[in-house]
Amino acid sequence: MTGFRTLLYKELLRFWKVGFQTVAAPIITALLYLLIFGHVLEGRVKVYSQLNYTAFLVPGLVMMSVLQNAFANSSSSLIQSKITGNLVFVLLPPLTHWEMYAAYVLASVARGLTVGFGVFLVTVAFTHLLFADPLWILMFAFLGAAILGTLGLIAGIWAEKFDQLAAFQNFLIMPATFLAGVFYSIHSLPPLWQAISHLNPFFYMIDGFRYGFFGVSDVDPFVSLTVVGTTFLVLAAIALRLLSTGYKLRH
Repeated sequence: MTGFRTLLYKELLRFWKVGFQTVAAPIITALLYLLIFGHVLEGRVKVYSQLNYTAFLVPGLVMMSVLQNAFANSSSSLIQSKITGNLVFVLLPPLTHWEMYAAYVLASVARGLTVGFGVFLVTVAFTHLLFADPLWILMFAFLGAAILGTLGLIAGIWAEKFDQLAAFQNFLIMPATFLAGVFYSIHSLPPLWQAISHLNPFFYMIDGFRYGFFGVSDVDPFVSLTVVGTTFLVLAAIALRLLSTGYKLRH
């Protein structure tokens, strides 16, 4: 397990050494979202009847930050290693594909949860939040970060240059996140868009996470947990297969 611990330490140190860019910057971005949307829509939008809009918005911003930063951590690490040529130092040691997967994903989870907790700390002062079921909060935060860390690993393996990785993020991750109910309840959408939202696994991550705070959600939290858990298993199987075959890594 020495190789696993070393790679995990390297990945953790990689984002922590530039914490202002990898942790502080996304926290400030989320705070700006809260100030802008909260100021514009507070008092104009009612969600779940008993919630003010700012309270509804905070868990969505926290989870959005968790997801985006978990993806950024593993994807940027792999693509940088491939382009600079130092990926060979990860491939040469006797690391199994399970150890590589675990190290990259756990580091992504750590960054995602660190940023998410920071966003929570700076935004919670603007509203009063409930904690209906903290266990749901922790489960969805961890699973969501693990899913996006895995997706970032897949993107980093597939991409051969930064442009491809940027396209993956701009045309898949960002739209799926913003259209997942961060800023609104899907019940406010027309039926067609509600149906489309139910095809987006990011929606279930955010909706289940929000349920942990308020005890209400757009769909049953057990349905969300099933979708999120299945998504994780499928993506983990794909990532492990790519790592075991060395796809775009060893040849």
